[in-house]
Formats: sequence, structure tokens, C-alpha cells
Amino acid sequence: MDALSPTPRSTVRRGRNRAVADRASLHALLADGLVAHLGVDVGEGADRHPVVLPCAYAVDLDGPDDDGTLYVHGSVAARWLAGATDATVCVTVTELDGLVLARSGFHHSMNYRSAVVIGTARLVTDDAERARALDAIVDHMAPGRSATLRPASRKELAATAVLAVPLREASMKARAGAPVDDPADVAAGGWGGHVPVRRVVGAAVPDADTREPVPAHVELLTDSREVVQSSAR
Repeated sequence: MDALSPTPRSTVRRGRNRAVADRASLHALLADGLVAHLGVDVGEGADRHPVVLPCAYAVDLDGPDDDGTLYVHGSVAARWLAGATDATVCVTVTELDGLVLARSGFHHSMNYRSAVVIGTARLVTDDAERARALDAIVDHMAPGRSATLRPASRKELAATAVLAVPLREASMKARAGAPVDDPADVAAGGWGGHVPVRRVVGAAVPDADTREPVPAHVELLTDSREVVQSSAR
């Protein structure tokens, strides 16, 4: 399997002991996460500045880009879209797994898994690929959901842009377990440890217009999401 960090700009330099080298771990994190943050430069001249935007996403490991494709979507009228198209962007996904409470403020930390993907964002113009990407984003949120929905209208598709980012250039770091205290602090006493954190999905709440029972694929969300979070530790 290819190295996870194939370029100097995606190579972990600080905290190398927390670097994760295999793509299988990257793929698992991307499957586990729900929110990505897209970093892009927007504006022109003196007004040019970076923005970081939370967004839904999906991954196609067999997508047309190097080592697979990460998809994000947004409005065609969004200011960030022009700044991201054919430009280098940064996409991050982070899952918090615990709070690390040490015997000094300096050694407090968090248990986490975090990925950084860097690449040139491609505006998806092929109708079939865009439809697959939009369905994948829905299914990443709720597996099996897209098959239950009506097809997107021409107006909806015209208002929605999809960006594709290659998964080739990426890095990942992770931390787990107890704090790393100085021996003198341990000898002095005091409580140290970590507090596990997990995402819990509650029971589905139908809206006022719903007359049908909760679909099976929605009922499965609670159990499946909690199992995924727990299996990460």
C-alpha cells in the first residue's frame, strides 16, 4: 500500500510519534467522520484571505482521482466555490475520542484521530459523476437514504456545485490513552487519566408532516454510529 504522506507538504513534522502511516486508517477515519472542514483562499488583491468552512462530504475510494476522491458540495453562488475551483485546498476531518487530564496544564491533551488532505479541487461537471457524488454525500450521513428519495430536479442540480479533491496527498495523526506526565509530577500525587468521548445518536424525531413509521435505515443509525465510535478505542 502506498505511503500516506507522499509529498513534503503533507509529511508530519511535529509530533511524528503520533503520525499514522497507512491508508487503511485514513479510510476508516473518513468513513467514521461526519463533518469536514474545507480551507480555501477567497477574494482578490488586498481582500484575499483564507476561510475554513464546515461541510458534509463523501469519499469514493474507486473515484477518478489519484488514490480515490473526496467530494464536498455547496451552492453555485457560494463565494468560496470560485476560490476553490482548480486551486489548492485543504480538507480536514477530526474525531474527538477523549479528554486527557494530566497533573500539569502543559501535559493536558486530547485523544483524537485527524486527517489532512491537500490537493487541487476539481469542479465536477460530468452529470453522472455529480449525481453519484451527491447520492454518496447523502448516504455518508445516512447509509441507504439516497435510494429512498425522489431524483434531484434540474433546478436543484443547477443550484448545486460539487468539488472533488484527490486523496493522494494526505497525512493523519492520532493519540490514544493516558497522559504523559513528568515523573516528578507523578511522584507528587494527584489524579491523572483520560475521559472517553463518543458521539451518540438519539432516536429519530419525525416532523409534523410525517405519517409513516421510521424507516429501517434511519433506525439503524443509532446503533451503527455508537458502535463505530466505540470500536475506535
